[in-house]
Amino acid sequence: EVQLVESGGGEVQPGGSLTLSCTTSGFIFTNYAMSWVRHSPGKELEWVSTINFSGRTTAYADSVTGRFTVSRDNAKNVLFLHMNSLIPEDTAMYSCAQGDWRYASSPPMGPGTQVTVSS
Repeated sequence: EVQLVESGGGEVQPGGSLTLSCTTSGFIFTNYAMSWVRHSPGKELEWVSTINFSGRTTAYADSVTGRFTVSRDNAKNVLFLHMNSLIPEDTAMYSCAQGDWRYASSPPMGPGTQVTVSS
């Protein structure tokens, strides 16, 4: 059974930083690209970032480019999202997803971790 569990969320002031983690199990991690998505109340699910299976290729939504960095530890089957220069618009539930969420059909996703950016 595919399991994805996010952690690392919290409340931070504008301009602050957070690093999210996604611990995975139940599948061969190195066979898959991995993605981060986020969901804010009243908004559609938004793709944030994707990293390929090796970690050498990454992609970001325009809204986070230059501020967020995705990475992965293939030895430990863990996905990360390093978030800097956070703004209130980044407030959302962040989930990791198996595969490239932009092209996958209903990929497995974790329950999410809440990030709140507020002064």
